[in-house]
Amino acid sequence: MMAPLALSPAPARRRRRSGRAWLTPALALLVLFFVLPVLGLLLRSVTEPAPGLQHYAELFGSWTYAKVLYNTLFVASVVTVATVLMGFPVAWLMAILPARWSRLLMGVLLLSMWTNLLVRTYAWMVLLQRTGFINQTLMKWGLISEPLALVNNLTGVTIGMTYIMLPFLVLPLHATLRNLDPAILRAAATCGASRWQAFRLVLWPLALPGVASGALMVFVMSLGYFVTPALLGGASHMMLAELIAQLVQSLLDWGLAGAASLVLLVITLGLYALQLRLFPAQGGRHAA
Repeated sequence: MMAPLALSPAPARRRRRSGRAWLTPALALLVLFFVLPVLGLLLRSVTEPAPGLQHYAELFGSWTYAKVLYNTLFVASVVTVATVLMGFPVAWLMAILPARWSRLLMGVLLLSMWTNLLVRTYAWMVLLQRTGFINQTLMKWGLISEPLALVNNLTGVTIGMTYIMLPFLVLPLHATLRNLDPAILRAAATCGASRWQAFRLVLWPLALPGVASGALMVFVMSLGYFVTPALLGGASHMMLAELIAQLVQSLLDWGLAGAASLVLLVITLGLYALQLRLFPAQGGRHAA
């Protein structure tokens, strides 16, 4: 009996070359409009006005810039924790509800994302101001005696950004929770686990990859957010993205702006590398 003829590897090589050819225009656009401008900005941070690391020394040695970096990390951390605490029950509810109601909640969530960012931010400005609905309602109920300062500070920034970032936590977390088998929780209850034990020992570990990917997305987006902090925070509570915009547009200090941009880039890449290390199986599938 004759041995079967081996298939030629030539068609496979042609398919791979064809796939790479289709990717070439997208990669060229990515390099041209993203990689090269970013590299140019980062190069300016060590070459203008003279070669050296003076911009980084100024960035980390000045109390003003250190406070901006602290504001950025603090607000991003608080917003991330708040979105996890608020988003987990929403994502779980969407996962266990009947399909009709789950789609309705998903539609509401997507509608909030599709609404113009400026419109949502200005709406929060109206709600949070001293004569706004929130202060007037709290005073009417007798909970406060005078209006609270909820805008032009980090409180307003945190509230507004939590609302805007919430869908970016709910969506990946809902995708994770929806794929869990409800029988796992029933089995835990059958074995005598309380609701808290079932959540802590069963549900939370299984949902952790979705929580991590959503929290990473929220934290990274919060680090570089500009519109909401600029409108709800004011100049006295500046964040890093606002500082970079001011350095470029008003002060024309491209070197210091490049140094601040590198700080954001390093933090982002470090967090992404940490997620891939902690969740190697899920990192490539869930991370944004």
